[in-house]
Amino acid sequence: MKDYSDKFVVVGAGPVGLAIAKSLKHNGIAYDQFEADDDVGGNWYHGVYKTAHIISSKHTTEYPDFPMPDDYPDFPSAQQMLTYLRAYADHFNLRPQIQFNTKLVMARPTQNELWEIELANGEKRTYKGLITCNGHHWDKRFPSYEGNFTGEYVHSKDYKDPSQLTDKRVLVIGGGNSACDIAAEAARVGKSCDLSLRRGYWFLPKTLFGQPIADSPVTHIPLFLQRLFLRVMLRVVFGKYETYGLPKPDHKIFEHHPTLNNELLYYVKHGRIKPRNDIARFDGNKVHFVDGTSCEYDIVVAATGFYVSFPFLPKDLVPVTGGLAHLYASSVLPDYKHLYIIGTAQPRYGFGPLITPAAELLCQMIKMQDEMELPIGLVMKESGVKLPKTHLVNPIEALRNMKRAKWFLPLLVRKEKRLRKKLKEKPQIKQNLKVEVNPDLQVY
Repeated sequence: MKDYSDKFVVVGAGPVGLAIAKSLKHNGIAYDQFEADDDVGGNWYHGVYKTAHIISSKHTTEYPDFPMPDDYPDFPSAQQMLTYLRAYADHFNLRPQIQFNTKLVMARPTQNELWEIELANGEKRTYKGLITCNGHHWDKRFPSYEGNFTGEYVHSKDYKDPSQLTDKRVLVIGGGNSACDIAAEAARVGKSCDLSLRRGYWFLPKTLFGQPIADSPVTHIPLFLQRLFLRVMLRVVFGKYETYGLPKPDHKIFEHHPTLNNELLYYVKHGRIKPRNDIARFDGNKVHFVDGTSCEYDIVVAATGFYVSFPFLPKDLVPVTGGLAHLYASSVLPDYKHLYIIGTAQPRYGFGPLITPAAELLCQMIKMQDEMELPIGLVMKESGVKLPKTHLVNPIEALRNMKRAKWFLPLLVRKEKRLRKKLKEKPQIKQNLKVEVNPDLQVY
């Protein structure tokens, strides 16, 4: 087994992994970086459809220390995003540390507080710590229905090009951003398009007062006022969702990830998208809905999200409920030193303004952990830090919390010394943790 115990290993070279690598390099923390694909970009490389555009805005997505080009539109395309991420990697000279076409298939803690890892080629190494940035848009979640659909049944992750929908009777399942984008595409090129919803969603416009809604001053006012303002605005501009045949939202705005789309309601009113109830069962190429109606389709696209998973870690090492990973500071567990899970939370808008300061905070945590004998996650737990209740993040609030954390974290060193005396002996690391190694698993 090769010894790299003076280094960390970063898993993934997408938007989050690149920002983490840049901060590690800036702070003089030695690391290697594994990327299963053959280039940087993560989901923006070839994980999204060709016609995709970001839903936030370029200013709320760009890294603060590397702005997007001035000639980029408010909502850059998938290709522009990939070009930008490649330029970021080149600008900060991150590629030399990235091992492409290198898949991590196993990682587990050792008794001496290091991390044993195994690669898909069978090579085994030991590292000081593990920083996982493997993304949450790859482990496809399909809904379960009675019966079988004999037409084409794909996940939104498998949708790449409008030609897949041309002249077909299309049913899209879901009401999130991908679902509405694909439904709008089907409305343009398909023979017909239906949209199956099991609950109500808040459909927000991508722009407000002529600028991206994520750039609006409204995002800086208290949450209850944001909700009040948006409800009034939506009622004035669109009226009730029920008049479109859409179910009434069953939650407050921002309690679930909002859907930003300007085309869905437009195509519903033009008869190109027909809202449908939840699915009851499949029967050949016919789909039966819970309201007793049915229709035949050529293709069903399940835009039903993804599981948050870490296939290279022992099962249940990271507790996950629904889409929420139970991590202190959204990154650490109380049981292990130098295991950092980054990027499981979902901000309302883009990644750059949050991941950049978060990466610097991570480096501060790594240096502090080196001063502690106990896991920093355990010290946080015993200090009263609460686990997150939702995977959704208010960016303004998150930035405030990170500023506070810069001052709060040093206090944990003293807290750790007191806690160490209280516990008398260190918690034991679980031994012989099993990982189901699958070198063929598609992880992007």
